[in-house]
Amino acid sequence: MSAPDTDHDVDLLLAFLNTRDEEKHTDVLDDVDEWRLWTRSNGIRVPGGPADVRPLRDALREAIACREHAPDLTSGAASDVAVDLRAEVRGGVPVLAPTTAAGVFLAAALRLTILGEWDRFKICPARTCRWAFYDRSRNRSRSWCSMRVCGNREKARAFRERAKT
Repeated sequence: MSAPDTDHDVDLLLAFLNTRDEEKHTDVLDDVDEWRLWTRSNGIRVPGGPADVRPLRDALREAIACREHAPDLTSGAASDVAVDLRAEVRGGVPVLAPTTAAGVFLAAALRLTILGEWDRFKICPARTCRWAFYDRSRNRSRSWCSMRVCGNREKARAFRERAKT
């Protein structure tokens, strides 16, 4: 079972990765007011607008998709993005201390990477979905964001294709 801080990082990162919705053709980052509302509702209290975080979101999604669909690619296959991120010692403990919204999301991704949880993030392979999800299965083999929706659609489509031949 994961620690509460880990769960918070997972939830925050998923919310960030899914600010773009392929099915509804919407993107929170296309509207500054919508972004401000999103940051408030997700507890982001540091500066950073849509233009500041979009490159990071897109690079993280691309990194996950590249890893999922071409796991043998060397590092650097996804876009490189630089984000300033401070580290501090607080109460005798080293911590990441982001000063921007992009830094908040990158700090969450780094903490999850250090814990070996980053590879649990996946992108649904359904072309109309592309939702980011966190694979909580024991053997990390989950393929779909939802078996009831995307997985079922894909399995039905594959069945119809096989039935044609």
